[in-house]
Amino acid sequence: MFKLDKKSVIVTGGGSGIGKAIAQLFAKQGASIFIFDIDKINAKLATDEIVAEGGVAQSAILDITNQQQVRNAVEKVTIKTGTVDILVCSAGVPHIGTAESTSEDDFTRIFNINVRGVYNSLHEVIPVMKQHNKGVILNICSVAASVGIPDRFAYSMSKGAVLAMTLTTAKDFISNNIRCNCISPARIYTPFVKGFISNNYPGKEQEVFDKLSKTQPIGRMGTPEEVAQFALYLCSDEAGFVTGCDYPIDGGFLYLNT
Repeated sequence: MFKLDKKSVIVTGGGSGIGKAIAQLFAKQGASIFIFDIDKINAKLATDEIVAEGGVAQSAILDITNQQQVRNAVEKVTIKTGTVDILVCSAGVPHIGTAESTSEDDFTRIFNINVRGVYNSLHEVIPVMKQHNKGVILNICSVAASVGIPDRFAYSMSKGAVLAMTLTTAKDFISNNIRCNCISPARIYTPFVKGFISNNYPGKEQEVFDKLSKTQPIGRMGTPEEVAQFALYLCSDEAGFVTGCDYPIDGGFLYLNT
């Protein structure tokens, strides 16, 4: 079950965090991985790790906000493999701030990366999938799209847009045998979270880590690998009847918090 043999997979933001975990797991399941990332070093490290473990992977260094760069990278993938079977839109950045404290520049930056980046990926990959009358799209959303989180104004805006794009894409292309879903994680212990704690709370890392962990009713943060396992199911043939849905993976954050 959950094999991805001969599948061609694009993972945006696949050089780190959740995207990297998805790329690594999908490669272990037999997929050919194409990491789209702006960070050359992280992209190379992720690709090298996959290859060292016997997988097939290569990377394209690009700015996800630039549609032409995305188009060029997708064309190279299709020349090499003939199609794109799976698109995982994981590229994104966080932001802390309210409507009052968020600057116009920061708001635009978050929109361009988290929203325009997903649009650019969908815009360039869907025509390829339509040519073959099949495809799977998975967007990495957030619980912030569905519930108010303090100091996450711009980030919540962007993830609300990702949720809306997921639902309408699923409806628009269901007749083309293209499935589209999204995963909404709560707090996941990624390198960003680790860096955020160490940079902002020096000397109190364990205290803050424990506090953040307890915001999930399950009592801990999730791991990128746990999100990747969920992503594997949604992108596999076993989930062929699943489309147009948002799936929280949140340790009970949405429905068990009181």
